[in-house]
Amino acid sequence: MFDLNKEVMVAQEFWDFLSGAGTYNNLLDCFEKAGIELRPEIDDYFAKYNK
Repeated sequence: MFDLNKEVMVAQEFWDFLSGAGTYNNLLDCFEKAGIELRPEIDDYFAKYNK
Protein backbone atom coordinates (compact mmCIF):
# COMPACT_ATOMS: atom_id res chain seq x y z
CA MET A 1 0.00 0.00 0.00
CA PHE A 2 1.18 3.50 -0.80
CA ASP A 3 0.39 6.79 0.84
CA LEU A 4 -0.48 8.54 -2.43
CA ASN A 5 -0.12 11.99 -0.92
CA LYS A 6 3.39 11.40 0.44
CA GLU A 7 5.04 8.53 -1.46
CA VAL A 8 3.93 8.66 -5.08
CA MET A 9 4.60 11.34 -7.67
CA VAL A 10 3.42 11.19 -11.28
CA ALA A 11 3.33 13.49 -14.30
CA GLN A 12 4.02 17.14 -13.55
CA GLU A 13 4.74 16.64 -9.86
CA PHE A 14 7.34 13.94 -10.66
CA TRP A 15 9.20 15.77 -13.44
CA ASP A 16 9.20 19.13 -11.69
CA PHE A 17 10.52 17.44 -8.54
CA LEU A 18 13.38 15.86 -10.51
CA SER A 19 14.48 18.87 -12.51
CA GLY A 20 12.73 21.97 -11.23
CA ALA A 21 9.60 23.92 -11.99
CA GLY A 22 8.54 23.94 -15.63
CA THR A 23 10.30 20.69 -16.57
CA TYR A 24 7.07 18.82 -17.26
CA ASN A 25 5.78 21.51 -19.62
CA ASN A 26 9.16 21.67 -21.38
CA LEU A 27 9.02 17.91 -21.93
CA LEU A 28 5.51 18.15 -23.35
CA ASP A 29 6.66 20.89 -25.72
CA CYS A 30 9.61 18.75 -26.89
CA PHE A 31 7.39 15.74 -27.56
CA GLU A 32 4.89 17.89 -29.43
CA LYS A 33 7.59 19.44 -31.64
CA ALA A 34 9.13 16.03 -32.35
CA GLY A 35 5.71 14.59 -33.17
CA ILE A 36 4.93 17.39 -35.60
CA GLU A 37 8.33 17.14 -37.29
CA LEU A 38 8.30 13.34 -37.51
CA ARG A 39 4.60 12.94 -38.36
CA PRO A 40 5.19 11.83 -41.97
CA GLU A 41 7.74 9.24 -40.87
CA ILE A 42 5.47 7.96 -38.11
CA ASP A 43 2.47 7.75 -40.46
CA ASP A 44 4.53 5.86 -43.06
CA TYR A 45 5.73 3.39 -40.46
CA PHE A 46 2.28 2.61 -39.11
CA ALA A 47 0.60 2.56 -42.53
CA LYS A 48 1.91 -0.97 -43.10
CA TYR A 49 -0.14 -2.15 -40.09
CA ASN A 50 -3.41 -0.54 -41.24
CA LYS A 51 -3.99 -2.86 -44.17
